[in-house]
Amino acid sequence: MRATTIHAPRDIRLSEVPDAAVELPTDAVVRVLAGCICGSDLWPYRGENDITEGATIGHECVGVVEEVGSEVGSFRVGDVVVVPFCHCDNTCAHCRAGVQSACTNLGMTRSGQAELARVTQADGSLVAVPGASGGTVDEELLPSLLALSDVMPTGWHAAVSAGVAQGGTAVVVGDGAVGLCGVLAASVMGAEKVVALSRHQPRQDIARAFGATHVVAGRGDEALEAVLEITGGLGADAVLECVGTDQAMRTAFDVARPGSTVGFVGVPHGVELPVRRMFSKNVGLAGGMAPVRRYLPQLLDLVTSREIDPGLVFDLTLPLADVAEGYRAMDERRAVKVMLRP
Repeated sequence: MRATTIHAPRDIRLSEVPDAAVELPTDAVVRVLAGCICGSDLWPYRGENDITEGATIGHECVGVVEEVGSEVGSFRVGDVVVVPFCHCDNTCAHCRAGVQSACTNLGMTRSGQAELARVTQADGSLVAVPGASGGTVDEELLPSLLALSDVMPTGWHAAVSAGVAQGGTAVVVGDGAVGLCGVLAASVMGAEKVVALSRHQPRQDIARAFGATHVVAGRGDEALEAVLEITGGLGADAVLECVGTDQAMRTAFDVARPGSTVGFVGVPHGVELPVRRMFSKNVGLAGGMAPVRRYLPQLLDLVTSREIDPGLVFDLTLPLADVAEGYRAMDERRAVKVMLRP
């Protein structure tokens, strides 16, 4: 099969690799209808993470079930499914507690930017798209369905972890696809004021379309002053940290009012928590890797009923053959998020 592989920093290739296959009786193989590039894929692309030369990359996809293992009972060949980036049995103690991203049988999508992807724990992981049959899906819905494999549930997890509440004020740190989905989540959850920190016009436009009531282009002290002005000097009731850098985390805690919570979903890189401020202001921290399967049924209902359209984060669609250009476009911030069509 054709699959995206990474060989060194900024060395992305489309390669021929062995087909994804059923290896365990609980597996399924999905033929990818659409995959995409994630902001977290840029960490190894930029040399910030260790790289295994020639490894496949890509963890987000929507597709059609191509093959199932002997113990898979809920899905059959031809079903159109959303593939959570983290796979789970959805029955272990951690899954039952709503932390499917820490499943005792955790697996990950390894070739979402490819023609085929193996899904471990298929019965617990996959979610069928209602009304889709015969391997076809409404093309208008496809971008939003693809967003459900990672960025929309991750933004939602940030909002849940931060305790976004009806009538409150939420501040979203980060204007990538996850941050923008966090804006959408906070808006759906009823926050009266949703403040997006963004310095880029196209991303600001999406944030407003997703329900941002305020957009702040500054950083650091400038961002803090703007948030304090918006909140009457109090700070945010809930803060969504959707980047993963030390600067983003410190900004999140700076704008958080005493007694609030920072919900963090950005993969941490070089982060040092401001423990003294956390202690003195009673500001909490919650979140982590999103338990996608926990949120998928609710979010799928919102998408298929056209109540939300998280697919707006995809502002560039490319054939899989042009995946290297997709990485360049996101790395250079010429694109918010790139969809790939095999």
